[in-house]
Formats: sequence, structure tokens, C-alpha cells
Amino acid sequence: MRGFKGGMFGGGFRTGRKFDAADLQLIILALLSEQPRHGYELIKTLEERSGGFYVPSPGVIYPALTYLEETGLAEVEASGTKKLYRITESGQKRVEENQALVEATLAKLSAIGEKMAHVRRVFGGEDAGDDEGRDSPFGRDAGDVHLARQLLRSALRSKYPWNKAEGARIAAILERAAADIIRGETKAED
Repeated sequence: MRGFKGGMFGGGFRTGRKFDAADLQLIILALLSEQPRHGYELIKTLEERSGGFYVPSPGVIYPALTYLEETGLAEVEASGTKKLYRITESGQKRVEENQALVEATLAKLSAIGEKMAHVRRVFGGEDAGDDEGRDSPFGRDAGDVHLARQLLRSALRSKYPWNKAEGARIAAILERAAADIIRGETKAED
């Protein structure tokens, strides 16, 4: 899958657009094979499965659904002002032919979702000061780390909303910091 090269989370999604059109269409078909869905439900399902990391816009989802309908891989049923999309037999065949790719992609979304939930807990302070004891990396003895997290949250809020270039700069800083933490590198103090 082209959308799985490089990026965050150790070879996860690239920054920017997460899927190319064909890959997104396949994932939509896989979700439709689970149950018929509205476009908005597809957006929410992808958001939930990725823990908020991937939230496709309506401008991406609805053209993909239109293409799937036009090519006979999905069909649509009007329900008031909403459209309910269902997979067709040929769409199901496409999913089955690409089952390994579908499973790998959905597993990656789930793994990212779990990591995003952990990040939210850490940056949300849920782990700070809990009763896990003094040995906890986020326990009562981690006051400096907790204060640094709060400072980071404040800095990010002060810069939001940011443009694409600023977002890329901030992401690079955070990725370098994460890599330094993982490697355990420290700078010699003067």
C-alpha cells in the first residue's frame, strides 16, 4: 500500500494524504463489506479505528463512493436526504482478492488508534499523579516531565491554527524529540 511508507509511528502513514485513491476505495469497500454505511459513518469509522489520526474529509470520501458506485463495486440506496452505500458482489470479490492488504491496513489503523489513545492519556495528564506508585514513568515523582508536557501543550495551543509549513516544522520537532527519548540520548550540560 503506497500510503504506508515512512511517516509517524515507525513506518506508519506518511504525513499529508494517508491513502491514495485506489487504496482508500479498497478500505471503503472493506468497511461496506462489514455493513452498509452512510458516507459520514465511513468518516467516523476511519476516525475511530485510527484513534483520530486519520479523519478523511467529505471531499475525499464522497468522490470515492461515487466512483465505487459508477464502477459497480457499490450501490446506493436513497434514504431521505442521506445515501446508504452497500457493497456489490463484484465489490466483495475485490475485497476478497485483496484480503491480506485490507487486513494489514485495518490492523495498522487499529495499532495507530491504540498509540493515539496512549498519547492522549499521557498528554492529557491521566497518567500523571495516578496511584501506580513512584516507579511509574508518569507517577508522582515525574513532576519535571509533567511540567514539560504542560509546557508543550501550551506551546502547541499558542501556535494553533498553523499553516502547512508550520505544521511540518512542529511535527519534525516532535518526531526528533520522540526519537531522542526512545534512544535515551541526552545533551551534555554546559
